[in-house]
Amino acid sequence: MSSQHYFSSAPSGPLKRREIDVDLAGRAVSVVTAGGIFSPEGIDKGTAVLLKHVPDPAPAGHLLDIGCGWGPIALTMALRSPEAAVWAVDVNERARELCAENARRLGLDNVEVLSPDQVPAGVRFDTIWSNPPIRVGKAVLHELLELWLPRLADDAEAWLVVQKNLGADSLLTWIRSMLAAVGDDFDADRPETDKGFRLLRVTRTGG
Repeated sequence: MSSQHYFSSAPSGPLKRREIDVDLAGRAVSVVTAGGIFSPEGIDKGTAVLLKHVPDPAPAGHLLDIGCGWGPIALTMALRSPEAAVWAVDVNERARELCAENARRLGLDNVEVLSPDQVPAGVRFDTIWSNPPIRVGKAVLHELLELWLPRLADDAEAWLVVQKNLGADSLLTWIRSMLAAVGDDFDADRPETDKGFRLLRVTRTGG
């Protein structure tokens, strides 16, 4: 399946759900996936690296998963921070349907699954986590990050996981340049490398 397939708004082919068993936030759970979305067979390596290394999300406020897929990141956020509102966004309508279904299966009523244009413009995020869709190309990826990263709240962090050999270091350079044009209260670094993946961190200081 190509990246264009899972990044399209309406994947082709019938929706054939299947149950898989995964570990999220230290819990063994059963979720549903299907073809036409990213990593339908389970938690992909990049997401696993992200979830292994990130600190706990903010305990309250607004949390964001950019490109939620069937929901491993958003569901983990919701399990770790039950008092927070988790916004799970994806352009893929099938991914959104499955993510919402998985939130219901796990009894998580703090997950809101939406397309990007449905998120109210005034919401700022106290934590952002993402395994962004690198293979869609720089133009689309940059547009995605330009939309969301500047919406970090004061004293908040965003964590991205990017494969080292798919341009993680050059992406970090671009993120720094992009955010410098937004304001001087942002910083970006790469605090961790694991299994060929970089963890990129964006912080916004209070002002």
